Amino acid sequence: MSEGAEGLRSIPALLKRNVSQFGGKPAYREKEFGIWQSWTWEETSAEIEALALGLLNLGVNRGDYVAVIGRNRPTLYWSIVAAQMCGAIPVPLYQDAVAEEMEYVLDHCGARFVVAADQEQVDKVIEIQDDLHQFEHMIYVDPRGMRKYDHRTLHEFSHVQEQGRAARDEFMAELEARRGSLGYDDTCVMLYTSGTTGKPKGVVLSNRNIIETAKASSEFDHLGPGEEVLAYLPMAWVGDFIFSIGQAYWTGFCVNCPESADTMMTDLREIAPSYYFAPPRVFETQLTQIMIRMEDASPLKRRMFHHFMAHARRVGPRILDGKPVGAWDRAKYALGEWLVYGPLKNTLGFSRVRVGYTAGEAIGPEIFDFYRALGINLKQLYGQTEASVFITQQPDHEVRPDTVGVPSPGVELRIDESGEVFYRSPGVFVEYYKNVDSTADTKDPEGWVATGDAGFIEEGSGHLRIIDRAKDVGKMADGALFAPKYVENKLKFYPNILEAVVFGAGRDRCCAFINIDLTAVGNWAERNNIAYGSYQELAGHPQVLDMIEGHVEETNASIAEDEMLSGCQVHRFLVLHKELDADDGELTRTRKVRRKIIGEKFADLVTALYDGSESIYTETEVTYEDGRKGKIRATLEIRDAKVVPVAPRAAVAAE
Repeated sequence: MSEGAEGLRSIPALLKRNVSQFGGKPAYREKEFGIWQSWTWEETSAEIEALALGLLNLGVNRGDYVAVIGRNRPTLYWSIVAAQMCGAIPVPLYQDAVAEEMEYVLDHCGARFVVAADQEQVDKVIEIQDDLHQFEHMIYVDPRGMRKYDHRTLHEFSHVQEQGRAARDEFMAELEARRGSLGYDDTCVMLYTSGTTGKPKGVVLSNRNIIETAKASSEFDHLGPGEEVLAYLPMAWVGDFIFSIGQAYWTGFCVNCPESADTMMTDLREIAPSYYFAPPRVFETQLTQIMIRMEDASPLKRRMFHHFMAHARRVGPRILDGKPVGAWDRAKYALGEWLVYGPLKNTLGFSRVRVGYTAGEAIGPEIFDFYRALGINLKQLYGQTEASVFITQQPDHEVRPDTVGVPSPGVELRIDESGEVFYRSPGVFVEYYKNVDSTADTKDPEGWVATGDAGFIEEGSGHLRIIDRAKDVGKMADGALFAPKYVENKLKFYPNILEAVVFGAGRDRCCAFINIDLTAVGNWAERNNIAYGSYQELAGHPQVLDMIEGHVEETNASIAEDEMLSGCQVHRFLVLHKELDADDGELTRTRKVRRKIIGEKFADLVTALYDGSESIYTETEVTYEDGRKGKIRATLEIRDAKVVPVAPRAAVAAE
């Protein structure tokens, strides 16, 4: 395998092949000033080569770390490949990270060079550069606001490219030598984990990891050069890297970059991707918007929507999976496609989706089924940064909301005695950078990696079912199984609930924190003539609490039907006075709940949920967008929710 997949040992090698095979086809598009700009593979190669020569001119050495910070833009993707071409190692950072978070990553990897998108990112690096003793040069893409900055170590992206072109004769031989010497087991990229439980770890991924994974996953879903994808997820996230670099360069498909986060939905509709990925939160947000708009629609449209959606939920997934459906049901579904499903998919930008995936955390079954009912081939995959994403995938016609699929090609799975899932594959990471102990704890000498998730493999189907994070799954005081993510996802199906955090391990009952969705609840308040001046005021309104209480009780009724998890019904809850925020350390940059930190930060609220208090006064420190800190004070009402009686769990307790 040392010669590489089909003789291709690196991303720059794939680029060279794509120029010869797909030279005139679009490789990148970006919307700027409302117009889509396009670059072919030939043009992309020329841009990347000019930048790589410019980096050599600046003194980039083999093995240097080059940080890349900003939103999804062709120039930043080119920076990643240009760094690889020079024998350097790209390190994408989260663009919404505060300067302090960036300082840790830049210092830990020892980045000599930074490529930053704009003035905002440049300012963050300048703020911390005195503490970065290895930092030497920064390149910025957007020159707006940069004219009066000290340019001794600050360089405009286009100028670096111009200098590279001018120095072509001087550096081309060196660049060719470096590109040609890239090995299959050399480092391709270093990506930092989201840091759910502590400081982020630098995950070292080799060319072998990325190319073998991209090849296997592309063949699994029959991806080809004709696919269109929208690159909008954080560039520092492994999912974006494998889709927008790994699979894009392996198959030769086109990567489309939206103009901004604000125009993402419009740009999605214009591109209408054939291959689409989104974490559950994106699908939840889109469903919330749909429900809000339907509440504002005319009575006729609202009735038509609910009538045809009820039919779609019943037969849509069966039609999608090619299962037998009666002629009348097919005819009615076809009418629904013309009247409801088609226009709705067009509005969402999903008209041409051939393969859609969601991952990152569990998606609520009701949300998952809604999209499949529309005829969208939405599937689940299970992955990690340490696996170069893919561990399991759902094959077409074997898609279910309660599993994450079968092992991806080349992946082996096993479940240990405690129920934790282990895997090994060609995509398994090399190491955690500068962290021998964590590497040894996660990956054993035989290459088996501990996922940290609890699950089991179904007999017969071979599908993997994930219960929850292994550290979060526990037992309640009576021995009943406690799986908080299962309950949280059911609660988040309601458009009015943005986030939920459930407690109950070792206790006699479950309690929950809930965040309302300001957009959905604000719209509801407007229709019901409820005045409010802030998120905090709306979250504490008695009618809002009544509505959330109804959602919790409906969720309890649903949970009671699951024999294994019926003990996880929520007995008491409160609606938090602030949204959980990554800047306050309550969520990771990929929007995952940091359960332990939330439990410690709001320990007074957890205590009040369990000691029978009807309300509690609390003060919480928050971080504003400009970095200033302040305090929010509130008195929160605690509500009891009806639970459905279940049979005593004598058998479980006896274990």
